[in-house]
Amino acid sequence: MPLIDLGDVSLNYELSGRLDAPVLLLSNSLGTTLGMWDPQREELEKKYRLLRYDMRGHGASSVPAGPYTVDLLGRDVLALLDALRIDEVYFCGLSVGGVIGQWLGIHAPSRFRKLILCNTAAKIGTAETWNKRIADVQLGGMEAVADAVVQRWFTAEFVASGAPVVTTMRQMLAACNPAGYVAACAAIRDMDLREAVGVIPIPVCLIAGERDAVTTLADAQFLQSHIAGAELVTLPAAHISSAEVPQQFSAAVLKFLAKDVPSE
Repeated sequence: MPLIDLGDVSLNYELSGRLDAPVLLLSNSLGTTLGMWDPQREELEKKYRLLRYDMRGHGASSVPAGPYTVDLLGRDVLALLDALRIDEVYFCGLSVGGVIGQWLGIHAPSRFRKLILCNTAAKIGTAETWNKRIADVQLGGMEAVADAVVQRWFTAEFVASGAPVVTTMRQMLAACNPAGYVAACAAIRDMDLREAVGVIPIPVCLIAGERDAVTTLADAQFLQSHIAGAELVTLPAAHISSAEVPQQFSAAVLKFLAKDVPSE
């Protein structure tokens, strides 16, 4: 997978799927890599050309000094599209990826045909909880938080089932660069888009986990009530719904995108 130099950061990305298909950009959750979308890849590539990337500080992307901001993470996406000479895409982001999607819908709606915002919120957590997470990682590395985070990513039954994806996702989290993780935690801690999301003018689908304790169903309902025409799909999952119920997640994405008639 290639690295692309965007000035203050080099982003790892992958373009895959049909060359003649519209581009669907996928944006990851905190502490993961573009590999988190592997459960969706085969199904989505039947209809779309997928653009996946590692957020700055994550995966094989570079780790500029933090703290980061949501504005910075959003501008990384625009710079990536510019560098690849892609004018317009569909967007699907989960958790902080969904926060980035909100920012893009507010600040650069002309670059996106539709937004799918998954397991996300206009405001996530409190400064106190994020500061504790940051302190824990700074003191003990990623292993200090890995088990607790995974317990919030998935329902207890799914973890107990021994599904291989749980182990894969935990390994992904544990391998995250601590400095990059902490810098991104600060971006989430400091963001509040509750007053801004109402200006998003493009079609939006919200996907929420019925048992998501991180970004709750109420958080999704807030977004739906503030973004004109936004649709809401609920799935029987916790926070990383794309991994817990991958077929249902992919079906929701494809159903929403299929309502669009590409322009000639």
